[in-house]
Amino acid sequence: MPEYLESIWRSVVVFLLLAVLTRLIGRKLLSQITFFEFVTGVTIGTVAGAYIVNSIRGIWVLLAPVVLAISTIGLSYLTIKSLRIRKLIEGEPVVIIQNGKILEKNMLKARYNLDHLEMQLRGNGVFNLNEVEFAILESTGKLSVLKKTSFVPVTPTDLNLETSYKGIATEIIKDGEVLEQNLKQNNLDFKWLYNELRKFGINDMSKVMLASLNTDGSLYIDLKDSSPAYNQKVED
Repeated sequence: MPEYLESIWRSVVVFLLLAVLTRLIGRKLLSQITFFEFVTGVTIGTVAGAYIVNSIRGIWVLLAPVVLAISTIGLSYLTIKSLRIRKLIEGEPVVIIQNGKILEKNMLKARYNLDHLEMQLRGNGVFNLNEVEFAILESTGKLSVLKKTSFVPVTPTDLNLETSYKGIATEIIKDGEVLEQNLKQNNLDFKWLYNELRKFGINDMSKVMLASLNTDGSLYIDLKDSSPAYNQKVED
């Protein structure tokens, strides 16, 4: 068999094998995998790579990463087009807590333990299981949490209060350079910008690290090489 054909079929075999093994190992975020799982993953990848590299000589070995990349893109396209394939490859969300009750069978099905549950609940700002109405383990490994209504913060809508619009701030100056397009999009010009900078005592735009326009018309400015009187330290 020609070297290039062997490189292609071996790469496809490795891709399919990795896809199956990844699906079997289960859903976890990178930050959740244990040391053993990390070592296992590295070993699987090393063995798969050796299977290709040790059997192919010359420049055709470089065809393997190309085939793997094309296979990944192709599989991504198929998961977009087909719900059945998407469920097969990515899996489906699993309900971990329903109406405040932990579903042990679903946890076992997803190979998900209490330590993972408590860790991800804390990541969602929940430190007491009594606050949880629903918790769903997504196919990505992330835990989505719905708190009980008695523990949900009150919103202006709950109090029938009117709120003002709050959009996204627009960058006007970045690393000392004016973003003219953003300036024009807000119907502003350099004259306006110069006047605003003078209000802050700034005469040289190159000294501005970032200047952004808020939706209420105010300007946020941060200067280069500026620091507060006291630098807060995180370490003990």
